[in-house]
Amino acid sequence: MNIKIYDDKFSLGRAAAEQAAEAIRRAIQEKGQARIIAATGASQFELLDSLTSLPGIAWKRVELFHLDEYIGLPANHPASFRNYLLTRLINKVGITQSHLLDGELDPAEVIRSVGSALRRAPIDVALVGIGENGHLAFNDPPADFETEEPYIVVTLDEACRKQQLGEGWFANLSEVPRQAISMSVRQILQAREIVCAVSDARKARAVAHCLEGEISPLAPASILRTHANTTVYLDKSAAALLTKTPA
Repeated sequence: MNIKIYDDKFSLGRAAAEQAAEAIRRAIQEKGQARIIAATGASQFELLDSLTSLPGIAWKRVELFHLDEYIGLPANHPASFRNYLLTRLINKVGITQSHLLDGELDPAEVIRSVGSALRRAPIDVALVGIGENGHLAFNDPPADFETEEPYIVVTLDEACRKQQLGEGWFANLSEVPRQAISMSVRQILQAREIVCAVSDARKARAVAHCLEGEISPLAPASILRTHANTTVYLDKSAAALLTKTPA
């Protein structure tokens, strides 16, 4: 794992986007297509803003997979991650191959359909973040490190739901769904390259726990340390509690 620290979330986002763009361009050059996973949430704003402005990416040759989605939330809700991806990525650059998780349909059928498409070929680059509770996608602690299923139904813990409220996606905690469809931990780790972007002081405790503590389901994103080609991009606020200087 490589850890890179930047002065602010804007320079962090640009640097992470440049690495992601290079991975996408390389895959298209080598295979004629790139398969990517895109994260959502406030931590990905700057990364996606930069990525969608970079030149030389043949977006028509990019196949996009959804990382997670709330169960029961309409697509037009401000917190819908389908809405997020359509607005901030898919429609912005003209991606024509996307596999979105529809939280209003039967979760088992959504998992079967999108999971089947996901398994057809390797993922070239996965864009992910780390939650305030250390979650990876919506795999809250204690996360399932064993399942081989590409997607699973998860129950969101209170810390996760409070984070969504705190980021302004919902008016009150009772509105935050209690369940979601999430890409599994093992499926994320199958990506050839992982770019993890994390910003803000509210993530500092989770970052320190996941990057310097024990690799454990209680710190789900700690599993990224077992992946040979992961780069974690932090701003100084998110990195504030790290005790070791990244090499």
